[in-house]
Amino acid sequence: MQISSNFDSGNIEVIDASNPRQVQLAMRPDLNSHHFQWFHFKVEGLTPGQTYGFSLTNAGESAYRHAWTGYHAVASYDQRDWFRVPSRFEDGALHFELAPSEAQVWFAYFEPYSRARHDWLIEQALSKAGAELVATGKSLEGRDIQLLRVRRNPEARRPDARRLDAPRKVWIIAQQHPGEHMAEWFMEGLIERLQQGDDAELKALLAQAELYLVPNMNPDGAFRGHLRTNAAGTDLNRAWQSASAAASPEVLFVQEQMRRVGVDLFLDIHGDEEIPHVFTAGCEGNPGYSPRLAQLEEEFRRRLVDIGAEFQTAFGYPRDEPGRANTTLACNAVGMAFDCLAFTIEMPFKDHDDRPAPQTGWNGARSKLLAKDVLSVVAAMVGSLR
Repeated sequence: MQISSNFDSGNIEVIDASNPRQVQLAMRPDLNSHHFQWFHFKVEGLTPGQTYGFSLTNAGESAYRHAWTGYHAVASYDQRDWFRVPSRFEDGALHFELAPSEAQVWFAYFEPYSRARHDWLIEQALSKAGAELVATGKSLEGRDIQLLRVRRNPEARRPDARRLDAPRKVWIIAQQHPGEHMAEWFMEGLIERLQQGDDAELKALLAQAELYLVPNMNPDGAFRGHLRTNAAGTDLNRAWQSASAAASPEVLFVQEQMRRVGVDLFLDIHGDEEIPHVFTAGCEGNPGYSPRLAQLEEEFRRRLVDIGAEFQTAFGYPRDEPGRANTTLACNAVGMAFDCLAFTIEMPFKDHDDRPAPQTGWNGARSKLLAKDVLSVVAAMVGSLR
């Protein structure tokens, strides 16, 4: 048996593999940071039908140690179809067993979204979804951070269309936290829907708005197998009041583009380790939060529920007290700077317990479907954003 993680988003350290029934492993912390929770590794040389056991021995010391209760690891024989492996958290370790049907298997914290697939997604957006590459930032390690724009053909005037010189600016960014791979699966679902030329809702949306998309904000962290931070150890979603070229150029790039373009709606796509539900977090604690924004937030949530999306409003983060928001977060910072509707959308690492799917839990396919539903809500609301 060989265990490896020297690949895109790989993360594991082998402590003791002498007993295949009790393989002892540990998750590696993010570079320049104490955070860890993400794991992704490959096991080769297995005997099909034989039971193997694995223990993540430092799970109890991870960033979100309470998140392991009710969590089940994911596995795949081909890195395409991922399934849940029954797991249990006890004595500070996460334990799971598998009697594989193949000689090799991959395990991960969530269905990974590779850099190769990211490159493919950008190509799909440019060649099939009508997107254009309007700017490219650079991560600390020199990886591209693409800003895509999707807009209607400027020549396609219609008598009932909004003035083309004042389109609403809709921004959607993903994977500030690199271990939250469901966020780029969400972006794939969004770009997949944008390829549909006969979509009446999208036609109506793009008659009034331009979409600005950043599919992956933290490519260094994602490639390195980080949970939370970039290569400098910076949590990008705590850097929106202090972005710098030295520690958080990824945020600095997007802020510069936002100031150039403007923002009328901002969605920041994330994953949550602990809560087994899809939910949103808004800007109710921001200075300047107004009844207009409160009404828009309520409408956004209500419309998602009404169209039958995998979404709910009973569970989520505690709401901020008025004037007590953490404005270093992207959602709060952008909402305050542009006086716009701004949401963090959170998807679970576990399952959406309102519609449980034990075989897969929450996964890439469900993340993609949520994105398509979110676009329907944006299309319905675009005319009332200002």
